[in-house]
Amino acid sequence: MNKELNEFERFVIENKGTERPYTGEYNEHFSPGRYVCKRCSAPLYSSEHKFESHCGWPAFDDEIPGAVERVPDADGRRTEIVCANCKAHLGHVFEGEYLTEKNLRHCVNSVSMVFESADEQGNYHPAE
Repeated sequence: MNKELNEFERFVIENKGTERPYTGEYNEHFSPGRYVCKRCSAPLYSSEHKFESHCGWPAFDDEIPGAVERVPDADGRRTEIVCANCKAHLGHVFEGEYLTEKNLRHCVNSVSMVFESADEQGNYHPAE
């Protein structure tokens, strides 16, 4: 079930827009937990794969298996990433930058995700 989105969320998630660098709430967020799709709540990324890339957007070097789909971007140069469940626009994926051992950077708009904190038992709870 898709959630109701505000105008800016629709701009990014449905119209493939981008939030300005260094403005997203999860850019410098490193708490344990996971990130789920803003539109359908499907789990996308674990905090263990998040890293500081200094690019201005949240960066991950891996996704939850099967959660993210790669599609050629309309610009013909980049690879877009979308939620595999609802096709919400997340951002872009880049390879060959050597920022992590996996040599992969998922550059994701904060507005495309919701963070769920992890408790000691591994249960997830939406951030307050």
